[in-house]
Amino acid sequence: METAKRRTMASIVSKLSSVSEQTRAAALAELRLISKQDPDSRLIIADAGAIPYLAETLYSSSHSSQENAAATLLNLSITSRESLMSSRGLLDALSHALRHHDTTTSAAAVQSSAATIYSLLIAEESYRPIIGSKRDIIFSLIHIIRYPDSHPRSIKDSLKALFSIALYPMNRSTMISLGAIPALFSLIVKDSRCGIVEDATAVMAQVAGCEESEDGMRRVSGASVLADLLDPCTGSSLRIKENAVGALLNLARCGSDEARSEVTTAVASGADEGAMEGIVYVAENGTVKGRKKAIDLLKLVVAGNGGGDSRFDYLINENPNSSSRSI
Repeated sequence: METAKRRTMASIVSKLSSVSEQTRAAALAELRLISKQDPDSRLIIADAGAIPYLAETLYSSSHSSQENAAATLLNLSITSRESLMSSRGLLDALSHALRHHDTTTSAAAVQSSAATIYSLLIAEESYRPIIGSKRDIIFSLIHIIRYPDSHPRSIKDSLKALFSIALYPMNRSTMISLGAIPALFSLIVKDSRCGIVEDATAVMAQVAGCEESEDGMRRVSGASVLADLLDPCTGSSLRIKENAVGALLNLARCGSDEARSEVTTAVASGADEGAMEGIVYVAENGTVKGRKKAIDLLKLVVAGNGGGDSRFDYLINENPNSSSRSI
């Protein structure tokens, strides 16, 4: 049965090189459907040599062909990451699709291309420095999230791709040099669409983990904005609060003494100590990692204010990993 499936896939893939545009389009649509519905077919499609043709199709002027090719690449990235990364020209093709998000690439193809980057990186650490070296990909993803007419789905997929890139510490300074911080804070401050602020703060929490973030954060009053997100009055979700805690903690740890002082001031000087209340909320209700970061941030803020504040001793002296609270 597998032999028959391989023959079928080889036949379909061979049509991608047809001189007939209609034949190529039909083959692309078929591969998209098969790779979605039959996970076992993905490796076979990759082995049949489809990836170079799919990558080349991202340069097509046909939106439907772009979309089918990009969606198929996304499906293949789930199980055939090595085949994709070893295919010459694949990253350039994805970069092209992302770079022309506001002109010739369809929104759906942009979304699948960004999601493919995320899929390649989230499970395979060794690819993060490779894709992180492609400045044009990072620049395009940042441009998508700051472009006012970008589709919400394009923004969310681009944020997820940026998050996966930022997981590799050496990529963070590149992201900052290409304008990631103002683009992210523009979303954090102005965008109220579901999930976008959560994803933007998640990226920011990673980007803050390098010394280059200090100046960029200062230019956008980043510490104050993040502290405001912790205030219960803002109505931020627990995930946003956890991300804000992570970003503030990374800024304080990776920055200078001045950065640590700015974090302490921003957190401790809010009206009615709302930011402190938010940190306590994360320390009591967050994930295991979130609770630990919140306690570490509490320690930093209390110490920065001269110590002696015993209100938070019950948290600071607690081992967050020993809690029986359900996560």
